[in-house]
Amino acid sequence: MIGRWFGLAALGTTVRREVVAGVTTFLAMAYIGFVNPAILAEAGMDFGAVFVATCLAAAVGSLSMGLLANLPVGLAPGMGLNAFFTYGLVQGMGVPWQTALGVVFVSGLVFLLLSILPVRAWLIHSMPLPLVRAIAVGIGFFLALIALRNAGVVVDDPATLLRLGNLAQPEPILALAGFTGIVALAQRGVPGAVLIGVLATTALGVAVGAAEWHGLAALPPDPRPVFFELDIRAALAPALLAPVFAFLFVDLFDTAGTLVALAHHGGLADERGRVPRLSRALLADSGATVAGAAFGTSTTTSYVESAAGIEAGGRSGLVAVVVGLLFLACLFFAPLAQSVPAFATAPALLYVACLMVRALADLDWGSPVETAPAVVTALAIPFTFSIADGIGVGFLTYVGVMLASGRGRACPAAAYVVAALFAVKLAVA
Repeated sequence: MIGRWFGLAALGTTVRREVVAGVTTFLAMAYIGFVNPAILAEAGMDFGAVFVATCLAAAVGSLSMGLLANLPVGLAPGMGLNAFFTYGLVQGMGVPWQTALGVVFVSGLVFLLLSILPVRAWLIHSMPLPLVRAIAVGIGFFLALIALRNAGVVVDDPATLLRLGNLAQPEPILALAGFTGIVALAQRGVPGAVLIGVLATTALGVAVGAAEWHGLAALPPDPRPVFFELDIRAALAPALLAPVFAFLFVDLFDTAGTLVALAHHGGLADERGRVPRLSRALLADSGATVAGAAFGTSTTTSYVESAAGIEAGGRSGLVAVVVGLLFLACLFFAPLAQSVPAFATAPALLYVACLMVRALADLDWGSPVETAPAVVTALAIPFTFSIADGIGVGFLTYVGVMLASGRGRACPAAAYVVAALFAVKLAVA
């Protein structure tokens, strides 16, 4: 029955292979269960409640992707967007976390609408590809800065803004050792390299007294501190239009890029290179964002770590279903998640940042019209400590360079729209 539901015979796979692939994908992305609550806790949210929200959002998103789109793609709250939620929106703009959840909810609803309407294809195909790649790089730099700060490798300085921290302390030593271990394990092709690195760093931290052990398993924490606490009315304020757009834009193109890459990696794309059941996949992704915001977490999105399961032979939605069920099982491991200190999640953040920065290699470095705005975008995101502002600066630069170089007609209409919106935001700020 399972084979018929997911079409395993037509895909040339078996139930056993799909289950193994699902476990592999889960191990590759399970670190989010530790990292996401730690990041959102800095926004003033309850760690245990966010842990429950993270597991539920990942379960709902992965199960939806598997049952609705029949694709071997796991979903969970996305890295980068959770950092924007905490450091950009709550700490940077002073927005209450309840309102920030409302912003995520509204962006998810708009994404859901775009997934139904034909405008989705226009948006995906009309945005400048160099800027789409640069945004991924910029978020990678942003995550790297946060990781180095959480590890104590870099610290504040009133004169130079940043300086090297005290590397003789156990926290930066353990964080750098954990990062080295993750890279070494990934190079050897070990499944769950990031998760192993985080847990090993935590264990060493507990052993030397730099971290506190809270236990392994228990009943799930109370989700009520964040469950349905989103403030949608406050999120509709005109001043929050830019953050709504930033969440929407990054989620839309990150999801589209991830799905295309995974479909090609697994040989699932059709003869024209298109992702099968793309509309259903986008519905699953956007619906998971809406549900996740209601549960109490930042944007839920498709995970490129799903490539680990595809590499293990996964080809159907049964892989995503296994991932979703395993995230439900994770609800009983909240004490373990609470035992993971910030310096132990830093290696995971830094490694994910390294993966995201790889998009720089895809730029055409022989064309300054393409690379200069892309580099400005990538640098503006960490230097302004805001994904939304970095995107806006990048689009203004791109449109200005295209017009000044006499290539205004080659500039996509969507780029003019984004640049105009950001210009309006600057004018009324």
